[in-house]
Amino acid sequence: MKNINFGATGVEEVLQNVAFIMATEIMSCPLDREFGWDMTVIDTPINIAKARITANLTAAIHKFEPRAIIEAVEVTGDGLDGRLKPKVKVSVNESV
Repeated sequence: MKNINFGATGVEEVLQNVAFIMATEIMSCPLDREFGWDMTVIDTPINIAKARITANLTAAIHKFEPRAIIEAVEVTGDGLDGRLKPKVKVSVNESV
């Protein structure tokens, strides 16, 4: 996240919150150790790591931003360079 709009509302606020969740590792937020998602997939086969990333991100987004409806999660990258990058497509339910 490059910039935070503290006055964001509606769709912009939900998308900003999802980006913030995706950028935050669990246990790294001093006043809320449960906030974020579990990024730990070290020494795991790629297909299992991708499944864990998808499950962990989905659970965190549902918990911390219920207005976001997850449409798809795509995890790109490979284990050879040690980087897997998740991309989440969401829609917004503003009635929540």
